[in-house]
Amino acid sequence: MKPTLRPQNPRFGSGPTTKRPGWSAAHLNGDALGRSHRATIGKGRLKEVIDRSRSLLKVPDDYRIGIVPASDTGAFEMAMWSLLGARAVDVLAWESFGAGWLTDIQKQLKLENARALKADYGHLPDLGEVNADHDTVFTWNGTTSGVRVPDGDWIAADRAGLTLCDATSAAFAMALPWDKLDVVTYSWQKVLGGEAQHGILVLSPAAIERLETYTPPWPLPKVFRLTKGGKLIDGVFKGETINTPSMLAVEDALDGLRWAEELGGLPALIGRTEANFQAVEQWVDKSEWVGFLAAEPATRSTTSICLQIVDPVIAALTREQQSSLIKDMTARLAEEEVAYDIGGYRDAPPGLRIWGGATVETSDIEALLPWLDWAFDEASRACI
Repeated sequence: MKPTLRPQNPRFGSGPTTKRPGWSAAHLNGDALGRSHRATIGKGRLKEVIDRSRSLLKVPDDYRIGIVPASDTGAFEMAMWSLLGARAVDVLAWESFGAGWLTDIQKQLKLENARALKADYGHLPDLGEVNADHDTVFTWNGTTSGVRVPDGDWIAADRAGLTLCDATSAAFAMALPWDKLDVVTYSWQKVLGGEAQHGILVLSPAAIERLETYTPPWPLPKVFRLTKGGKLIDGVFKGETINTPSMLAVEDALDGLRWAEELGGLPALIGRTEANFQAVEQWVDKSEWVGFLAAEPATRSTTSICLQIVDPVIAALTREQQSSLIKDMTARLAEEEVAYDIGGYRDAPPGLRIWGGATVETSDIEALLPWLDWAFDEASRACI
């Protein structure tokens, strides 16, 4: 039967994600709007984002944090184009974004000393194969596969290479071992529910040393340049952005950061995220038609929760037929206004993807789950 209890907030999409509970544009400070981002007030707001982010994430004092263009994608491209090529690189790819970084490294940067460590959706590559003498490029949390690295134990403390970590759906929801990470990128449009287009770039002292001692053999666009005269452009990490930022997006980011602080900081954000995942996990454990895409429990993402159909009749259908069933399910859920944007990523196996980050209420996740059962029953009957 059709459930009667609906989620209060049906926004379960994985990016941009839902705003924080109680969000309103009326809460945003408009003093810096219409002012130059180079004015004292504008730089002050940008610097405040950096300082509050450092405090919440527990980023070491000797790491530098900058706000850069083009979301997490821009931040990670900037890091790869600026830092890679000095030594061999291991590229871990087990979902679409990692595969994208591999493509850029092989076909755009054309690094002949790049080694691909790949795995199918739902699995991780063998982390034991990573060479500590190489640079390492990887996603902490595979947003499109729901597969994350379980920890940073596989990263050598005495590594010679740099670790470049795309942490866009992990930052603020998972504990990051900063001593194992030399470059970290993310976007505030994920766990904090901020507006898109701006990325965060975090650099360790080792990454800064590489920037100041190594010149890539390829030309760098202006928006990628982090050094001048062999020295780090210090202003980028003090709120002097490379290009013009949206000050409205900055105010929205500050709203999310203040909300996170009021909750209790990083432990509270992680706690909310894990409670959301546990609600889904308990439901999956009792279900006969759905399972996690991530094969190993320790690798299951708590933010981008990816599910696949395990019902034997439906699982035996072609990919096209399964995709059609998923579209039917998500259309029914959207029409009922109980879930928006929860279809799996286009390159992933057919399935569902539920965002479980900190801005989502666990009560809404719990209200959603019976609707998924209903939508599957309705869609499978129509399909078969």
